[in-house]
Amino acid sequence: MPVLILRTVTLDHAKIALKKVFGYDTFRPLQAEIIQAVYDRRDVLVLMPTGGGKSICFQVPALTQEGTAVVVSPLLALMKDQVEGLLANGAPAAFINSMQTPNQTRDVEDDLLAGRIKLLYVSPEKLVSQGFQPLLRRLKISLFAIDEAHCISAWGHDFRPEYTQLKFLKEQFPDVPVLALTATADKLTRKDIAAQLQLQDPAVFIASFDRPNISMAVRPGQKRFEQIADFLKKHPGQSGIIFCLGRRTCADLSEKLNARGFKTAFYHAEMGSQERNRVQEDFINDRVPVICATIAFGMGIDKSNVRFIIHYNLPRNLEGYYQELGRAGRDGLPAKALLFFSYQDVMNYRQMIEDGDAAQEQKDLKIAKLNRMYQFAEAPVCRRKTVLHYFGEVYDRNCGNCDVCLNPPRQFDGTTAAQKALSALVRMEEKAGMHMLIDVLRGSQRREVLQQGFHQIKTYGAGREYSFEEWQFLLSQMLHHGLIEIAYDEDSCLKLTEAGQAVLYNKQAVRLALPPKPEEKAAEKAATLRPPSRTQTLRDALFERLAALRRKTGQQQGIPPYLVFSDATLEEMAQKRPLTDADMLYISGVGERKLQLYGNAFIEEIRRFVREKTSEGHSIPGNTYLLTWDLFREGRPLEEIARMRAISPVTVLSHLAAMYERGEQVDISRWASPEAIDLVQGALPLFEEPYQLKDIYEHFEQRLSYESIRFAIADAQRKKWLRQR
Repeated sequence: MPVLILRTVTLDHAKIALKKVFGYDTFRPLQAEIIQAVYDRRDVLVLMPTGGGKSICFQVPALTQEGTAVVVSPLLALMKDQVEGLLANGAPAAFINSMQTPNQTRDVEDDLLAGRIKLLYVSPEKLVSQGFQPLLRRLKISLFAIDEAHCISAWGHDFRPEYTQLKFLKEQFPDVPVLALTATADKLTRKDIAAQLQLQDPAVFIASFDRPNISMAVRPGQKRFEQIADFLKKHPGQSGIIFCLGRRTCADLSEKLNARGFKTAFYHAEMGSQERNRVQEDFINDRVPVICATIAFGMGIDKSNVRFIIHYNLPRNLEGYYQELGRAGRDGLPAKALLFFSYQDVMNYRQMIEDGDAAQEQKDLKIAKLNRMYQFAEAPVCRRKTVLHYFGEVYDRNCGNCDVCLNPPRQFDGTTAAQKALSALVRMEEKAGMHMLIDVLRGSQRREVLQQGFHQIKTYGAGREYSFEEWQFLLSQMLHHGLIEIAYDEDSCLKLTEAGQAVLYNKQAVRLALPPKPEEKAAEKAATLRPPSRTQTLRDALFERLAALRRKTGQQQGIPPYLVFSDATLEEMAQKRPLTDADMLYISGVGERKLQLYGNAFIEEIRRFVREKTSEGHSIPGNTYLLTWDLFREGRPLEEIARMRAISPVTVLSHLAAMYERGEQVDISRWASPEAIDLVQGALPLFEEPYQLKDIYEHFEQRLSYESIRFAIADAQRKKWLRQR
């Protein structure tokens, strides 16, 4: 293996790459520390939630060090997506996988050996294959990055045996740093990752798992189709994924939604590869906004503008749930996560686990995590607090951005209600499931109730004051409080526990919560229907224009629209309305490559929007410079521009100086000679920014005009901006 000789790299190099390549001014929390650990040649274990910026942690070191970074990625789609994103930013990257032709693979290998590739993405199977090893040993390797590292641990929620072979990296390349990155892993899984990969004294970085931009909500599974249809009406055109448990559910739900006028597609493993690829490409390129899919969909997609995730069924565990909802809002903008759950989901999953081939220890672990997931769904406590506590993160407040916090449940003394349910359960000899118990409490005339004689017990009909859905909510809490339990080995019948006996026989008090009343829901709905402000209306209108241009640009370039610019970048453009190259470079997510490729088109679209809205009578901040500039480019004299705009000639010159400073072409020699510019710029260090024209005017004892001083300052600022580029 060749010796890798590094040039000296520092975080200053990293910051330059962050801005020039990715268009970001600052690192997110922990990114700089992780990059420094890589520069120090340390192994690193990174836990960072989906959308938290894990990729930057290895992409920036790869671009700023000698050699090639080898990135292990489990999915072909993920490789393709990340490589396309890097290429769109002007970063040399490639992948090698089974979908390539021999000629394509050979071209990548030639580029690797010539040092033209900084990041190479491969699958774990490819990396450990005998045919790949000779190439690996011929490369200058700067680092190894193991994405989705939880897959190496049998304690993780997505164990993949092929990952366990990756331990050879430290054996064969002991001096090359290894980064293990994952979005979801508990303490046991984290420890196992480090052991399986044989990381040497790794630096461990655990970012906050909090995704405050994602609003979480959980609802009982009754009438879920109507609820989903209502949700989609309120979020027209937005990208989202609806995760379903079964393949048939995916197809049926998509068909029903399409019949309602929504544009959706479905995706599951039994579809042909061409059809799956077509659906995925349609979603990535914003041709189909909503996908009904099994949980495999989206794992390989770094699509930044997914605005919502809906779980049609209860997920198997909290790790999977949080990873899946993290596919929304990667750009940091507001996103929604809506989860439906039912008791039947738990029964279905448990049966699948019991019928599986896993060892009993693994089955017990999966069932325990499933139970924890169900407790999360039915507990009337802050969703974010529950999830973060699960991952070991201290969170001692309510988030204010989940269904429980936004609509606190009505607490009441639930002792009587609990006693009615527990009494009925005992009188039914604990031979009923939740559905049957509720029917008995509500006095149902269903045939099964009558056949078993449950209509003759004393508590038959004792709970008519609560609806079926309210009883489900109450009984779920009783499960959470440990008053009853589910006997899975007895057809999932409910059983009374010791805690339940204390409530039933010893009259121990218990407090429960009820869902919001209909009038409370109506008030909540009315609050969401408040009309947007005029500023927000203009911002939304410009965003739609820019999003349409993004789609068109993506089609022309043959790349997904979100790789042109993210939603977050378009939102900032719509808010700040950059009118020049200099303005555009201050927008987060606009690097030099993207400014070069797309800057002019987006600036012109913003200018058109500003002109149109100004002509309609809207007052838009920043438009006055543009209007002056348009008249000046038409060749109109300063006095005429001043007269037409009802401003002074001095103000006209001020506008022109501002446009020149921001990169526009103006012959400033008309107002400032080269000698005057040199004099003023030589004296600028004597003054503090923002420069005051009067102070400089008096410094030169009134020998220089205000116009020459103004344009000399503009020229200095322009040069400063160009140097920073």
